[in-house]
Amino acid sequence: MFDNSPTEQIRTRPPLGTALWGLLISLLLVAACTWLAFHFRLNLATMGFFYLILVIAAAMRNGFWVATVTSVVSALCLNYFFAPPVFSFSVSDPSNWVALSAFELTALVISRLSNTANARTQEAIRERRDAERLYQVTLRVLLLNRAHDPGNILVGVIRECFDLEAVVLFDGISGSTYFAPSTTKEGASMAEAGARRVFIRDATEFDEPLQSWFCVLRADNRPAGGLALCGLALRPLIATALASLCAISFERFRSVERECRAEAVRQSEQLRAAVLDSLAHQIKTPVATIWAASSGLLSLGGLTETQSLLMDLLDEQSQKLSNIASQLINTAKLDSATLAPRRELLVLSDVVDETVQPLDRHESGARLSISYPADELPVLADRRLISDALGQIVNNAFKYAAPGTPINIGVELAGAEAMISVRNVGPMIPPSDYERIFEQFYRTKSTAQGPPGSGLGLSIVRRIMEAHQGRVWVESQAGSTVFSLALPLAPRKAAAASS
Repeated sequence: MFDNSPTEQIRTRPPLGTALWGLLISLLLVAACTWLAFHFRLNLATMGFFYLILVIAAAMRNGFWVATVTSVVSALCLNYFFAPPVFSFSVSDPSNWVALSAFELTALVISRLSNTANARTQEAIRERRDAERLYQVTLRVLLLNRAHDPGNILVGVIRECFDLEAVVLFDGISGSTYFAPSTTKEGASMAEAGARRVFIRDATEFDEPLQSWFCVLRADNRPAGGLALCGLALRPLIATALASLCAISFERFRSVERECRAEAVRQSEQLRAAVLDSLAHQIKTPVATIWAASSGLLSLGGLTETQSLLMDLLDEQSQKLSNIASQLINTAKLDSATLAPRRELLVLSDVVDETVQPLDRHESGARLSISYPADELPVLADRRLISDALGQIVNNAFKYAAPGTPINIGVELAGAEAMISVRNVGPMIPPSDYERIFEQFYRTKSTAQGPPGSGLGLSIVRRIMEAHQGRVWVESQAGSTVFSLALPLAPRKAAAASS
């Protein structure tokens, strides 16, 4: 909370020398007015009105005490020179006391009103001056290069515009501290300690003896630093505005940094995709040749038992290497911003059938179970890409499931989505890896000792689903892991038109 201490002593009374001069002038005016009125033989009522005007002028110009003396002198002159009997003081006449009371009340009211008006004028002048200074700071800060650290420039601009003794800015995110160029060592140490203190406490402070503000810088509703403004008791609104301006400046600087990093990552991804595509195509041809040669030799026969085992191993590994090269090519294609799925109306049960058909029935027939809903609704998707994604999930299920355990594939409707789930029994995936397993080349610790893999398959699945505005996620408990693919249902108009 802010300290409600006064920000500046407002002068509501003139200095002593000025008051004495004002009193002297007021008395001379009373004397001159009395002499002229007596010379021209003005009556009592007229002089009472003139004296009242002099009291009002004294109250407005010089304050209550000068107006009080003027009112007393005016009442005495009115009583002595104009109230009968003339040239004598009639203390017992109540009209004289009424005149004095009227003069005194007028002096009191007018002086109070004058002081209030002067105070408001001074406050308005100070507010306008502070607003002009704040405008200058804001204008100069907005013209800063967002790519450069604004800390040193900020403290210099604030100190120059507001004529402060010391300005210290502490950035809690980077841990950097910035000082105004002319800040003394003692003042800098005190100001830095205050800026760090309010950052830690998350509370803005005003030190009245030091006439210093220590303000918290906030970003995303959390403390991000501290600002020390020393040597001038600024108004709370100005101090918080300067703190907010500093926080915004640092946030602009960090946003540029984030944009630069994002652009560097994007360019790196483009380069990586190009390298993967080139490498995969260079590997694909010799691997295909090796695979064809090994398969041909096995088909010809006439090999010894040892030669057959070696050729089987060569054929198996060359096939795996060919699959890895295909994955690299698919990854490079899916990284491209021009990826545009060829959407068509299809039901997911047909995709499941097409995906599991090439599987080895001897190995998968007894383990694989598939369930479809009674009524299916179509989706708009690329048949080949969805089949590739599902094939990767199913292959992983067979690869990492415990031997002989069932693999369950289910198709169901969930709200406005059609979903395929693949369940297997095998090692548990920790919740901390639920998102990371869809990153390229990442493998969980639980699968590091299992069957070999490239770490590319699930990243390809995620890219395919994102291209279809769909989702892919995993849920894993002890002994059971479920991968799910979800696609939005086709609009009713498209489904009706196709039927």
